[in-house]
Amino acid sequence: MDSIRVFAGDCTVNFEGSRDRTQRGRVVVVAKPDRTVLVHDAGGYQPVAWLTRADSLTVESGPGSFGLVARAGDQTLTVESNDVTGRAEYPASDAGVPVGLHPDTGDPLVRTNGSVVALDSGTEYRLPAGSTVLDETCDDCGLPVMRVERGAPFEVCIDRRCDPLDDHVRDRFDGEWSCPDCGSPLRVIRRSGRLLAGCDAYPECETAFSLPAGVVVDDCDCGLPTFETSRGRRCLDSTCEVR
Repeated sequence: MDSIRVFAGDCTVNFEGSRDRTQRGRVVVVAKPDRTVLVHDAGGYQPVAWLTRADSLTVESGPGSFGLVARAGDQTLTVESNDVTGRAEYPASDAGVPVGLHPDTGDPLVRTNGSVVALDSGTEYRLPAGSTVLDETCDDCGLPVMRVERGAPFEVCIDRRCDPLDDHVRDRFDGEWSCPDCGSPLRVIRRSGRLLAGCDAYPECETAFSLPAGVVVDDCDCGLPTFETSRGRRCLDSTCEVR
């Protein structure tokens, strides 16, 4: 698991870049896993100095001193201790929306950055685009259930190994539509991480369409299905110009 390092003491803080300035005071310095450095004093909610997602971060820590140098482009943040009050390192993770507990470990589960993550173990379940985690659990493994729209709405386990979304989409739509180029059935396949409706005559015919996050509501004049998505209606073929 990632960790956040915290340093406290009488420090001299020097910032070179958009606004050069030097400050000194008893501050708390926070160094995050993404190389963001924040320097907090006693007043206000905003750091007195900071550098977000630095290109490089060097930390030196001895028995009675510490120092940090963070660089991003032409900006440099330097912190040098004059007197050390304390230092510590704490485990840290992304914060997300709680969605239950892991049935095996009891870890809190949170949804963040397109995944459901177990807070303590770091076990991650990647979610399909446009999915919604429901207040229900899988009958087989006890993990949360998600609702995903890929031509139709499906409710499946967030663990694709337990209840693969691809199987449900394939059962419903495999061979449902025809290739506009050669007339062969379009098969539901996964290629390069994407769920596709691909021509059964592959590799002679390489026609393939990515299945959008939405439900089929009509037929396009080109012969392919029309999907209702969060951005409005669109043909399975995102380049289709038929109206």
